[in-house]
Amino acid sequence: MFKKKVSMLLAMTMVVGALGVTGCGSKATGEGAVTSEDATESEAENVFEVATVRWADWGEEYHLGFPDEAATETGIEVKWNTILNADWGDKKAVLLAGGDLPDAFMGSICFSESDILTNTGSFIALDEYIDEYMPNFKSILESDPTMKALATSADGHIYGLPAKKPCRPTVANQMFINQTWLDNLGLSMPTTYEEFVDVLRAFKEQDANGNGDPSDEIPFGRGYADTVMFFCLPFGTTIGADGTYSMMVRDGQPIYIPTSEEYKEGVKWMQQCYAEGLIDAEVFTEDDSMRDAKLMSETPVIGVAPGWTADSTFGSNADQYVALPALEGPDGEQYISSDPEHWNYSRYEFVVTSACEDPGKLLSWVDKFYTEDASIQNFYGSFGVGVEKDEAAGTYTVLEPQDGNSADTYAWINSLRDFGPKYVADGFNDKVTYAAENGDASKLALDDDMRQYAREAYPNVSYTEEQLQTLATLYADISAYVDACQASWVTEGGIEEQWDDYIATLNQMGYEDFMQIQTDAYNTYMSNN
Repeated sequence: MFKKKVSMLLAMTMVVGALGVTGCGSKATGEGAVTSEDATESEAENVFEVATVRWADWGEEYHLGFPDEAATETGIEVKWNTILNADWGDKKAVLLAGGDLPDAFMGSICFSESDILTNTGSFIALDEYIDEYMPNFKSILESDPTMKALATSADGHIYGLPAKKPCRPTVANQMFINQTWLDNLGLSMPTTYEEFVDVLRAFKEQDANGNGDPSDEIPFGRGYADTVMFFCLPFGTTIGADGTYSMMVRDGQPIYIPTSEEYKEGVKWMQQCYAEGLIDAEVFTEDDSMRDAKLMSETPVIGVAPGWTADSTFGSNADQYVALPALEGPDGEQYISSDPEHWNYSRYEFVVTSACEDPGKLLSWVDKFYTEDASIQNFYGSFGVGVEKDEAAGTYTVLEPQDGNSADTYAWINSLRDFGPKYVADGFNDKVTYAAENGDASKLALDDDMRQYAREAYPNVSYTEEQLQTLATLYADISAYVDACQASWVTEGGIEEQWDDYIATLNQMGYEDFMQIQTDAYNTYMSNN
């Protein structure tokens, strides 16, 4: 769209030039003269349209600080095309079908790997530009094998630029328990899975919330993470942040969790708890609004649920909840859901389209994003708005919001936040403090206590176009069957008796092919790392 306007402007300029009209202060046309046509063409060559997708209409402040200032330093102008996520599905389909592409897209929210690899004619490989135009990023690729593995697609090319975000935890979602209920009933914090069941029984049988009704408490409820995998964590169901394919890694081998012994034993234990009424009877049937009403009811009715932080899970009741320790399971081990690569790293944060006529100049701008100063500004807001830097000490302070919004919303308003290229070295979080209460600060504090129990997580692998097509066919049926069996086994039992038939049915559905793809993708990733 912008390029069409520039073309019209160029055409008008040529007409004016042909008529011999000169403007005030212009040079006469002749050998060596700089014409208005030349100036306009030069200006147009330095203008790039960059599209990005935003969760909500937070305005245009997100690019007014560092992103635009870095563009000016590079000698280019960025015309931002801001698209709301609610509109993106339809617009994406039109663009990929042959619409008027911008020069680039900012943010991993824009395209999945499948989008990229099945539309390679719309995107360019960036490999040849990195040496000449991206010294910061080149240095990172040479020093951080994870960034190299994330940048490299299954066909060996780099189509999108990755990120490593600041101030991110090792721990993913986790369990939270109502400390007020524990105090009301004189109970200690459970440390083993047996003690946990005893606490749930007390929550069910006694008036834990103190409202005079001993029957309205729900010991364990659905939160904002996988209900079954998190309840079964003491048995080792360590699902990662990207639960798309429910994979985990044990002893260097990819494992599909719903076919593991850890899963089977965990579900058997969960069914026993469900039969005792310790788990919300509607856990598999309620919609999101019903879940939220329970989590955030005026008088708390949920004893334990999984989520990101207490405030994001329980709202105004958050002050009653604390993190549940990593419970010791039957094998004597303690497990948490940890996935530092998916929480900290991301892929395809910047892709350049086939419409871009000067990728090198555009990538010179993006290379400026790969510094610590840039990364924290693009996560919380520019210096003086979201962050202050102590130059002498080399430390940063995340500022308190000044507009009445939560810290998280304030960051989204004033920065690219989760999206766009970023990179911070290990130990960067130690340089950051917070001027006020902040969800990121509380999560990092929890992380200090829990990260010791982290296990290797299934990484953010890359799939070939053929693998993606096969997965799309296979996994819809596999996951639907797994979900149906899971709900039946938790609510009615029968997993032990039905397990062999369950595995046989999965094999008939193509489970072995599914696992071969996952294993091949994992091995390819590890060879690039």
